[in-house]
Amino acid sequence: MLFSPEKLGNINVKNRFIVAPMTRVSANPEGTPNNEMQNYYVDYALGGFGLIITEGTYFDELHSQGYENQPGIANQSHVEGWRKIVDAVHKKNVPIIQQLLHAGALIQKNRYVSHAISPSPIQPVGEMAPRYIGSGRFPIPREIEKDEIKQVIGSYGDAAARSMEAGFDGIEIHGANGYLPDQFLTTYTNKREDEFGGTLENRLRFHCEVVKEVRKSIGTNATLGIRISQTKINDFEHEWPGQVNDAKIIFSRIAEAGPDYIHISTHKGLVDVFDSKRNLASLAKEYSGITVIGCGGLHDHIKAQRVLEDGDADFIAIGKGALADPGLPNKISTGTSPSIFDPDMISPVATISNTRDWKSKNLQV
Repeated sequence: MLFSPEKLGNINVKNRFIVAPMTRVSANPEGTPNNEMQNYYVDYALGGFGLIITEGTYFDELHSQGYENQPGIANQSHVEGWRKIVDAVHKKNVPIIQQLLHAGALIQKNRYVSHAISPSPIQPVGEMAPRYIGSGRFPIPREIEKDEIKQVIGSYGDAAARSMEAGFDGIEIHGANGYLPDQFLTTYTNKREDEFGGTLENRLRFHCEVVKEVRKSIGTNATLGIRISQTKINDFEHEWPGQVNDAKIIFSRIAEAGPDYIHISTHKGLVDVFDSKRNLASLAKEYSGITVIGCGGLHDHIKAQRVLEDGDADFIAIGKGALADPGLPNKISTGTSPSIFDPDMISPVATISNTRDWKSKNLQV
């Protein structure tokens, strides 16, 4: 099944291997994608992946940027930079999806504003990630106002339109890993008492409104997905308090908003959750009834094949395994062992150049 074709929305994908979004902090300082990024993405297309999802891309010249040298899709210069990458990937007959990210409270660097916004003015747990050019505690964010919520939702739609202008085949909303949508969903970061806080349905409202706005912007021909997780970049241990019941509400409500797929992200690997003897992708598949991408430890092709055969997911997204070896699908197809991920590949900072330099010194390429 790993090498069988399948549709993701309206995209024809030649196999089930997808490049997961990975922060690479390698764009130009003003957020414009560059030739180094183009070569990086083309390597995956040459390596046999059926689909590429970009790294999380900020989308306005306000609060969405979270990292230094993070790529943007906030202005025309960004559009033109991404267009070159999209065209280069398309020349290899591989589709590519743009992931839109709003950092919310988890700002390590923002060149446009001096403060962060979040559902509530609460100090984020954990510390900034050194591999993404950060150190120390996150700043305490300002509470986002009601009118701002509407503006941010509209900005997702505007950025999706710019992504379509750049030639992308679809949009993925980053609703996971502790970023702004997930801050609305999470009880300890959302203490609001309006329609965006309180009950799970209210806390999920931001996700659903963003999905609807982006769908309105890109229409029904472009593919639309959303990434969902329990864990966060600053909290690997978090679980939804209502467990299976929360999963049922979250996945069913998001599906009703109209995405083509749900992308499950797991820092601990795609393992069983809630003592249910089922993984999160399996629960998403059951309760959403739509296409599911599973992500988490699936560079192991035997495990990945089992996930597909069991019906837990329709596609498998690979992060660290893909970073370690962009030719992973081609190698698996020929019975060759792919290169194994080493944390030093993204040390001291997770830039494309640092990974390239490490490989040149340590791997026979």
